[in-house]
Amino acid sequence: MPSVVCLGEALIDMVSLEKGVNLEHAPGFEKAAGGAPANVAAGVAILGTDAGFIGKVGDDFCGRFLHETLYDADVDLTNFILDPTHRTQLAFVTVLADGSPDFTFYIERSADMTLAPEELDEEYLAEADVFHFGSITLINEPVRSATLRAIEVAADSGALVSYDPNLRRPLWPDEATAQREITAAIELCDVIKISEVELEFITGTDDLVRGSAEILAKGPELVSVTLGGEGCYFDNGKARGHLPGFRVPVEETTGCGDAFVAATLVGLLEHMQDGREPGDLDEDELSQIFTFANAAGALTATAKGAIPSLPPREEVEEFLRDRRSECSGEESEESEG
Repeated sequence: MPSVVCLGEALIDMVSLEKGVNLEHAPGFEKAAGGAPANVAAGVAILGTDAGFIGKVGDDFCGRFLHETLYDADVDLTNFILDPTHRTQLAFVTVLADGSPDFTFYIERSADMTLAPEELDEEYLAEADVFHFGSITLINEPVRSATLRAIEVAADSGALVSYDPNLRRPLWPDEATAQREITAAIELCDVIKISEVELEFITGTDDLVRGSAEILAKGPELVSVTLGGEGCYFDNGKARGHLPGFRVPVEETTGCGDAFVAATLVGLLEHMQDGREPGDLDEDELSQIFTFANAAGALTATAKGAIPSLPPREEVEEFLRDRRSECSGEESEESEG
């Protein structure tokens, strides 16, 4: 059974062939496998740790492309469902001049939304050491109930529960519902990765220390806040710190946060195998984990597409060997990513 199991959406990103333009002026699009939980599963597997994905896509050419892509990344697809009655979700993506993506979701009722609790393999979930989910599957039924049941099974079985809110405002019925549901799920997780924007959305503050403390007070053992090219901030209640980002030539940032999450989970799992939970780790141990995660995210920014740009472990380790000066806080001359 896989050590890390991710549940959620797998979809097709239709990425604009030209950067810095809005969708209506995009000259054409290139399809790429996407969906944050699917990306995380692929990232974990590519880093060399067993990973599985639970989700549903349409039994169409897009769904089969996703199956093939995840299979090629060595993700366990025992619980990957091809649905003959609903389509695979499409997200049209334009990459802005700064490398950040802007999404428009296309299909109103896609296959990923229809995953039901009775379709879950609870024995499979109960064997996982780490369970990861996002907020997108908390928007619609029946996948909302399936997600909550999966969290319950994994937690009751002793798995570490990981959460990435992955705020996508256009998918929620309104801002108040998004804030309520995304915030409520924090109480269900052990570790959480959030962006600067999500930190302020959830807590009402952009102060990293105060906002992270508020997140921890809701129940998690560890919070990490990704800061784009500025690196990340982490806090587990007894150890906290800011790690600078790595300067790289940016192609696009789609999937960088998912690479960061995958690398974080791989690092935490290694400590868990020694009987140490996220709340037990000291500043040096957390710094090592998040330096590795920063590097994985930076490397992902140097290529197009999420899953195709996710780096294997040896590539991350080589990158870190070459960037020892940046790890120690010295300047680099390359463009920031």
